[in-house]
Amino acid sequence: MGNIVAIVGRPNVGKSTLYNRLIGERQAIVDDISGVTRDRQYGVCEWNGKSFTVIDTGGFVPDSEDIFETAIRDQVRIAIDEANVIVFMTDVTTGITDLDEEVANLLRRSEKPVFLVVNKADNGQRMLEANEFWSLGFEDTIFISSMTGSGTGELLDAITEIVEDEPEEESELPKFAILGQPNVGKSSLVNALLGSDRNIVTDIAGTTRDSIHSHYNKFGKEFLLVDTAGIRKKSRVKENLEFYSVMRAIRALEEADVCILMIDATLGIESQDLSIFRLAQRRNKGIVFVVNKWDLVEKETNTARDFERSIKERIKPFDDVPVIFTSVLEKQRILKAIEVGLEVYENRNRKIKTNQLNETLLPILEKTPPPAYRGHFIKIKYITQLPTYFPAFAFFCNYPKHIREPYKNFIENQLRKHFNFSGVPIGVYFRKK
Repeated sequence: MGNIVAIVGRPNVGKSTLYNRLIGERQAIVDDISGVTRDRQYGVCEWNGKSFTVIDTGGFVPDSEDIFETAIRDQVRIAIDEANVIVFMTDVTTGITDLDEEVANLLRRSEKPVFLVVNKADNGQRMLEANEFWSLGFEDTIFISSMTGSGTGELLDAITEIVEDEPEEESELPKFAILGQPNVGKSSLVNALLGSDRNIVTDIAGTTRDSIHSHYNKFGKEFLLVDTAGIRKKSRVKENLEFYSVMRAIRALEEADVCILMIDATLGIESQDLSIFRLAQRRNKGIVFVVNKWDLVEKETNTARDFERSIKERIKPFDDVPVIFTSVLEKQRILKAIEVGLEVYENRNRKIKTNQLNETLLPILEKTPPPAYRGHFIKIKYITQLPTYFPAFAFFCNYPKHIREPYKNFIENQLRKHFNFSGVPIGVYFRKK
């Protein structure tokens, strides 16, 4: 199971601030709107030579009609089920509320170790007032100020005493980010894969406000899923939150090895999708297009082949990208999308031996050399793959500066034709021999 520490409590008691302090970065969305942290946030905290995962649960608001709050309540229960340690946060400035009592009752029933953390105890007066929280009956009660950080060291010491030592292992698993516009079906795809309601799935655009990492290990396939907030058109980013979501999605893209770009079959590829695609391409990420809601498209007028052609037309010159047609609701071809994602991951890590490169490509380049420059014949003499994290190749020649873009594209096409780099941007560089 690993060492998982979940932070639970009412909205606005400072859970996200504490989480950020533990993780050491601004990962959760911190905003004064109640219940903004709508999804579980995962991050790793390292302390005293041990590392554990911290989960920032959504605001815990029972007995409410609000669709999110009901879902959030379930999520806190899930956190109680899944975590190894619970940090229950309260706020000294509001005292013990009915809601705190309710959470306390839930937690006392769980078998898990619980730390009651009383936040905002940042002066003598508040320290005194914080004593009433002992009445909730938790042996481990710690007074902190998550803004200034006082008391967090004590909390971390206490947590690390409980969590067990884990062998250090860098995650060598492929990371997949699922990107796309709101309502394209990203959360449904994640849930269909993981088989549990990992996200709150409702038909409100932009419910997925932050990204989550989920470990997938089924059918002999293993990878990490980075689910992301729907990326919005810039003009629609009215509140800072939305802007932040865009930032998060871009960051998820940065974290990923392969981007699964979801497109709504009923809308076709839109400029928003293209800008995500270009960004992924510039950052040298693997890319797979997943056309979702294919079950809703009139097949007479629009075949999969036509649709694929229209996508590739828009993304030229880099159009060696797999396109998979799915219906997430009907669970069609979901595993296919994953298989292809893993193939793209392999393509991105593909290393080709120097002799193989030269034997395959040199004869072709001799037959079709670059156009001469001012009477000078340009000759490519030697090719080698560069030691980068994505496929990049150096072509050594006598006049590297005078090779033009069309010839570079020709070379890239030859590389793609003879070696499998489907879904992966390739770097082609010319160097002086």
